Amino acid sequence: LRRGEKASTQVWAIPVDGGEAHQVTSAPATLIAYQWRPDGREIAYIYTDLSTAREKSLKAKGYGFTYYEEDLKSRRLYAAPVNNGEAGEQKALTGEGAVWEFIYSPDGKTIAASMSEKNLIDFRYAFNYIFSVDVASGQTKKISSNEGKLGNFEYSPDGKYLAYAAALNQNDNAVSQAFVVPAGGGEAKNLTPENYRGHVTWVGWKDANTLAYLASEGVWDRLVNIPVKGGTRKSVFYSQDLGFAPGTPSYTPGFKMAAFTGSNGSYPSELFYWDGKKATRLTNSNPELSSTALGKQEVIRYKARDGQEIEGLLIYPVGYESGKSYPLVVKVHGGPESHFPNRWVSRYSEPGQVLAGKGYLVFFPNYRSSTGYGVKFAMTGFNDAAGVEFDDIADGIDHLIATGLADKDRVGLGGGSYGGFASAWFSSYYTAKVRAVCMFVGISDLISKRGTTDIPYEELFVHSGKKLEEMWEQSLKRSPIYYAHQSKTAVLIYGGEDDTRVHPSQSIEYYRRLKMNDHPAVRLVQYPGEQHGNRRQAGQLDVMLRQLAWYDWYVRDLKPLDGPMPPLDLSDQYGLDLPKK
Repeated sequence: LRRGEKASTQVWAIPVDGGEAHQVTSAPATLIAYQWRPDGREIAYIYTDLSTAREKSLKAKGYGFTYYEEDLKSRRLYAAPVNNGEAGEQKALTGEGAVWEFIYSPDGKTIAASMSEKNLIDFRYAFNYIFSVDVASGQTKKISSNEGKLGNFEYSPDGKYLAYAAALNQNDNAVSQAFVVPAGGGEAKNLTPENYRGHVTWVGWKDANTLAYLASEGVWDRLVNIPVKGGTRKSVFYSQDLGFAPGTPSYTPGFKMAAFTGSNGSYPSELFYWDGKKATRLTNSNPELSSTALGKQEVIRYKARDGQEIEGLLIYPVGYESGKSYPLVVKVHGGPESHFPNRWVSRYSEPGQVLAGKGYLVFFPNYRSSTGYGVKFAMTGFNDAAGVEFDDIADGIDHLIATGLADKDRVGLGGGSYGGFASAWFSSYYTAKVRAVCMFVGISDLISKRGTTDIPYEELFVHSGKKLEEMWEQSLKRSPIYYAHQSKTAVLIYGGEDDTRVHPSQSIEYYRRLKMNDHPAVRLVQYPGEQHGNRRQAGQLDVMLRQLAWYDWYVRDLKPLDGPMPPLDLSDQYGLDLPKK
């Protein structure tokens, strides 16, 4: 996809042996996704309906009102013949609603598409199903009926079956299983081992009779082959043996060769080639890392207060000395349907290696509710927000202090989204355990959060499990605002002004509760134009620099909470040419 002169994104093509790129499609709107028919003679794509001339005129005259979650624009699927490198007249294959993903069948006569009734992100999460679309007639037939989240899907090489990754049921908080169903519809078969202590993340095919799937098993990843008819699964490779964590593979028929990205604790994503027996690294995108001192990253395990084993990652400070205690920063993942795999885990919002370079011990816990440890483990937080899941994190802090690795007086914690929820929880309910937190797009009030999020059904089905009317008191007592008055922790709050997932009001509520209780060390920073996570360089850079300054001030240097806060203006660190005043 490439943006053309008229500012709409279209499909462009370039000869594989070199030459100039030329535009293939000329759709009336920006394309969201596209696929070539296997024979290259047709192209299918998705775009969202444009505003009508009447709607544009009303808006220009000041009558462009927003009808919340009504009058939605559909995401439709189109197909167009391709001759001499140019797409011809398009035809719509779907009607109202939303097409999210799609693939051609091997013979090109059918398209499998994931679709929902409404073009809402909540419907993509909670009411998304696979349909078979006949390209010639546009007739559709529902293929999958699984209630719950849907992952990727692939036709078998002979076109007889469709494999797809999906949640076990409506209350399963993440894609976790590998299913196969006849391509024309029928009963789906789950090929995942019963009570599997892992999560399937991707499905594909070795051949017409053998399914392939990639799964997270704790902090490791495994590629598996299993017969469509069921039977013994065969491990193809395991990330602990590879020495890096692989991404989703692109592969040749028979899985004889594959390419994928991979990373570990020593380098971010690089490109690898798999010859069926071993992996060979093809790129070195960050050669400067070979001369950069990094903190050692290792897997850590400890027992929670009820005896449950919890796993996570630990990055040691650069220059670590045995027997010495270090300031600790805990990084909490969001979701909570996510986890930290044993790969490169440093990014702008979780600068693990940067913190290690500044002398911190950095802990990444896979607390209960994390993926990678089976559906039962992941559903521990169902109807129990901020329960054992956050207790697991507290127990991890205690473990690191008890082993002498962490300094009990120098503990910081941070995270985004659900990790931001944990940040607020530890600055209020568990305030005695942490000296400073960095709360990014976080939750502070479970009651108002449910009324302002763009994924209310997802929240109901996989998190709370009950309507708010049935759990007012529990929701209040599991909200950080309920305990804000007792906070003795320095609190940095930040996030996008346009966040629809965790509304900015969550940050404002918590800020206001702390300020109205005379909290001396709280700051709120908002980023215009950013949503649930910063995508622009400016906001990403500021998030990283601001949290580093916050931890240095209150955790490393133990500055008093009732004294001055860290400098507000960080612009001298942006690397910009600015006027002095």
